[in-house]
Amino acid sequence: MFRIFKLVMALLLGMTLLIGCSGRMDRSLTGPKGTASPGDHTIPIRVGEIDRSYTVHVPPDYTGRSSVPVVVMLHGGGGTGKAAAFETGWSSKADATGFLAVYPEAMPPDPKKPSRFRSNPQLWNDGSDRFYPGQTAPDDVGFLNAMLDDLISRFAVDRNRIFVTGFSNGASMSFLIGVKQSRRIAAIAPVAGALWLETVQLERPVPMLYITGLADPLNLIEGGVPKLATGGSDTVRAKPKPPVRESIQKWVRALDCPAEPRRRHAANGIHTEQYGPGRDGAEVLYIAVEGLGHTWAGGRSLLPEYMVGKRSEKIRATDVIWLFFQNHPRK
Repeated sequence: MFRIFKLVMALLLGMTLLIGCSGRMDRSLTGPKGTASPGDHTIPIRVGEIDRSYTVHVPPDYTGRSSVPVVVMLHGGGGTGKAAAFETGWSSKADATGFLAVYPEAMPPDPKKPSRFRSNPQLWNDGSDRFYPGQTAPDDVGFLNAMLDDLISRFAVDRNRIFVTGFSNGASMSFLIGVKQSRRIAAIAPVAGALWLETVQLERPVPMLYITGLADPLNLIEGGVPKLATGGSDTVRAKPKPPVRESIQKWVRALDCPAEPRRRHAANGIHTEQYGPGRDGAEVLYIAVEGLGHTWAGGRSLLPEYMVGKRSEKIRATDVIWLFFQNHPRK
């Protein structure tokens, strides 16, 4: 575990901050099970009576002859899978290291109307009960579970290396799927989201890496109602969030880790805490970045600074998360 901590710290302090996305157009799957051309494939899936979809980015060296890891990236509230790919660079990372990058699409409150960021945003039913007053909320846990089944039926997937990350509302959803599907999810990495469940019980210990910004107006370190960087209220996501440390400690307890961090480190505006070992050697890694607003660290942002705060290139979240995932396959 100390070796992992040192590797992460070395990456944090000396990483190359390159940002990119594949830029390839969607294309159809062809050939027998397990084969697919490189690039993006948007796949429709029917869950119950609802039509959903997800996009798979296939790296150029994928052959289908051997199983590969999967990284599921859950977009933020009001976002899309395409936007998440652009903001985070997960597709470029998949090309460089040989895994499937998967981008599911959340649903808007009114699925009969076009999705719009302000008036009808795509939102994950993340356990917060924020978005669907007076109506039936979508079963996003069921959707993601069905998506993984569908993915495994189409591609050569290493079932011990299925990882989930997400941003903001997608980060909160990654917490929820990590709890509800702990037997199939190897590790999770929420970025700037909240764990809304009052209690966390894991059938299998799921290691967790959490990244957030200390200047994030929509994911306040001390908790409370999200604010835009201008000081105005975020009316769509107005339910008060728990303090970040409360979410961290809930997962620490769920893994049976000691309450106090095993190691702390601060350098170059990056604050890191490592908790564990817990059950089956599982751990929690918490990283807070000075000056970072509600954006993906080391990535891009489609929203203006006056809404979400500043970007930061102190770390590249995608690289740090991938390193964490590589060291935490399902046991």
